Amino acid sequence: MAATSRNDDGVERLLDLGLRNLWYPVAASWMVANKPVGLTRLGDRIVIWRDGRGAPHILEDRCPHRGARLSLGWNLGDRLACWYHGVETDMDGVVVRVPAVEECPLVGQQAVKSYPCFEQKGAIFAYFDDGSGAEPAPLTLPEELTSPGWDAMLCTAHWRCSYRYALDNVMDPMHGTYLHAQSHSMAEGAKEAKMHVRSTPDGFIFEKLGQRGLNFDWTEFASTGAHWMRLSLPYRKSAGPGGLFGIAAFVTPIDAENCRVFFWRTRQVQGWQRDTWRFMYKQKLEGLHWDVLEQDRAILEGMATDARDHEFLYQHDTGLARLRRLMRDEAERQVATRRKAATASAAAE
Repeated sequence: MAATSRNDDGVERLLDLGLRNLWYPVAASWMVANKPVGLTRLGDRIVIWRDGRGAPHILEDRCPHRGARLSLGWNLGDRLACWYHGVETDMDGVVVRVPAVEECPLVGQQAVKSYPCFEQKGAIFAYFDDGSGAEPAPLTLPEELTSPGWDAMLCTAHWRCSYRYALDNVMDPMHGTYLHAQSHSMAEGAKEAKMHVRSTPDGFIFEKLGQRGLNFDWTEFASTGAHWMRLSLPYRKSAGPGGLFGIAAFVTPIDAENCRVFFWRTRQVQGWQRDTWRFMYKQKLEGLHWDVLEQDRAILEGMATDARDHEFLYQHDTGLARLRRLMRDEAERQVATRRKAATASAAAE
């Protein structure tokens, strides 16, 4: 029996809300138009808006005057104006105007947290630090999201479960053979398999031995400034030209009991093959892929919040056990670093 060690040293809470010092996708591009958008990510309330050039910006969703949500206010391009009293805060979190008061001491203060962000392949990414003030970690995205030789289309959804359940699900190739047995892309392959962990420069691959290209046969986890996972699935010839169908997966915590999944559907296609695949995907395949995601969602949302405390893991779970260890080790390191910094700060006072 595998039981989760619950404690109140801050490690479990950090794991429940999401590790810091990482980049996460926080919203699909289509979710942010002209108006400010308020979201919760990693337990933080944030507001996203676009400036006059269409570039995204992210701040803590809190007016420094009285704490009203900036997302309820007005987009003035390079700044937001609070609906409550009109206080204006720029993209760096600096108060630039308090219209009700002349020479207000709040003007010029960096009073709201700003989140580094950028946009890529239909999603807005943000950096969540640990409060130390260090520069954002360098980020390397999977080549499927950066190389012109690949095409990628984003599927994103809100799942009412811990993001840790969603990560475990992707790190479990064997579930495809059962949960998704009726899928057009996961109906083949053995119902039984031996599994193997193989290290990579940035993480590891968990794979079935002796089987490739028949089902969901392997998952890769990588830590490259963000935590992401990658897998590939077979495609029938009727799905059009191109190689294997892939998924580049990111899971972003909302809070301890909700997450947002970002699954890019990828294929190594160019030119007319790319156009053909995109057409066939929208006309024929996208609905089937959403059916698979709905199966995952139904299983994970139906699990108790303390399901991990009552598990009996076996050999097929080696990959997710390794991922959990990696994440716990990082959480313990981050908590220890915070404590050391707090002790040093107290000693200096």
